Amino acid sequence: MWKKFIPYALLVPQIILGIIFIAGLATGITQSLGVIPAFGLTEPTFKYYKEILSRPDIVKSIIYSLYIAVTSATLAVLIGVGICAVLVMNTDTKGKGMRIIQLPIIVPHVVVALFVVNILSQNGLLARLLCAMGFIKEQQDFVQLLYSTNGVGIIIAYLWKEIPFVIYFVIALMANINGSLGEAAINLGASRRKAFMKVTLPLCRRAIGSSFLIIFTFALGAYELPLLLGPTSPEALPILAHTQYIHPDLENRPYAMALNGIITIISMICAVAYFRLMQKNTEILNRRKAKKEHNEKK
Repeated sequence: MWKKFIPYALLVPQIILGIIFIAGLATGITQSLGVIPAFGLTEPTFKYYKEILSRPDIVKSIIYSLYIAVTSATLAVLIGVGICAVLVMNTDTKGKGMRIIQLPIIVPHVVVALFVVNILSQNGLLARLLCAMGFIKEQQDFVQLLYSTNGVGIIIAYLWKEIPFVIYFVIALMANINGSLGEAAINLGASRRKAFMKVTLPLCRRAIGSSFLIIFTFALGAYELPLLLGPTSPEALPILAHTQYIHPDLENRPYAMALNGIITIISMICAVAYFRLMQKNTEILNRRKAKKEHNEKK
């Protein structure tokens, strides 16, 4: 009898976390609209959104955050899919190389930031090595990759983490498609490269798009890497929101929540797009399954 209640008992932690998340989201939305009764603010208004979107420094922060997120996600997807293509066409999707590729996924972003600082800063390993080899006269001559407005250090850190994620996310589907439909195309006369480009890759586009959306959303809302590797101006949106949140003047709280609201709105758009991609994948798989069952009955 008690076994019937086990699935429901296992759902309790998820339900509690869901309630906390929804309550926090609702609180953030109401505060971003200026409704904080404890501060004497009771009338909802879009004033805070209008004000932050009219400030040049905040607009620069929004553009900077979008630039980091789009660049990181695009490069991670391009490089990750390229590595997937090499592994799949060489039928090396389950060897030791895959285990090495997956290692960065388990490393926290803070640790990655420390790696990047120790290797790519002007006092880092690479600068010292180039100086010792005579390529540069002093370590300070090494190109400034960190704490710069071009965000190179942040992007490199994201690539180190997210390229393996793209590979892990895409390679199983890519290998499966290439091993069935791709091989069929080769048997019909297509070259291995043409079969991959015309058959395998197009059929993986939704999985690739999904990985892009995941990385983009994460990079847009991440706090650690922009804080540790980014410039002081412009600040990334999460850092700017935290700065406003801890401001001594408590009336700045709605501004912080409005900044978080912008991140939430963009993230929700990405979530809807991700849901649509997954829905289409499910529909395609169901149609293929139904077609296969129909052919088997014949």
